[in-house]
Amino acid sequence: MDVLEAVLRRRSTRKFKDEKLTKEEVGELLDAVRWTPSAGNTQPWEIIVVKDNEIKENLADIALEQNWIKSAPVVLVVCLNKELAEKNYGERGTDLYGIQATGAAVQNILLRATEMGLASCWVGAFDEDQASVELNCEGIDRIRPVAMIPVGHPEKIPEAPPRRRISSFTHIDGYNKKDLRDWKGLNRYAKKIKLRTEKFLKSANKELSDCDSSKDK
Repeated sequence: MDVLEAVLRRRSTRKFKDEKLTKEEVGELLDAVRWTPSAGNTQPWEIIVVKDNEIKENLADIALEQNWIKSAPVVLVVCLNKELAEKNYGERGTDLYGIQATGAAVQNILLRATEMGLASCWVGAFDEDQASVELNCEGIDRIRPVAMIPVGHPEKIPEAPPRRRISSFTHIDGYNKKDLRDWKGLNRYAKKIKLRTEKFLKSANKELSDCDSSKDK
């Protein structure tokens, strides 16, 4: 699976099989984090690997009672190490560069999980203070939980949701300065990409449908 295929196949999956992840699988995800880009190579992330069922239940409760979270065999909690983030960059490091880096780390986890045939979901809606208590980092001001990533083997993978067209969010040489229609070459290519993507997704959705049908039998 190449990078583009992983990007297109990635889904926010909320149904997992009752099957554990191996240490090797978790290690592969953590190694993907290790190679995440960051400003000045500060690497301002800390990852808490949650396997304990009670902790997972509590995390689900403080994440707006998203009970599906506790069904994942592992929850990777991505935290910002503000001390590392502010190194050489001060407040901008903690307020922007560090958040950018942890976001990139999350994406690396999601794509690597997809490549490995695993399912994942980016969860950002949770009470940070309560998460800090639950994860033993309460009172450690430099550590801020920013995302929870439940990971496991997929029970059911949803179809791709609708996406904006390239022409609706792309601007040339400044916001709203030039419409893509003025750049005919790029506009034509954007349409070509859209058709290619739709063809791939149609095929991928058929695979999912066939897989579900075979399980029902």
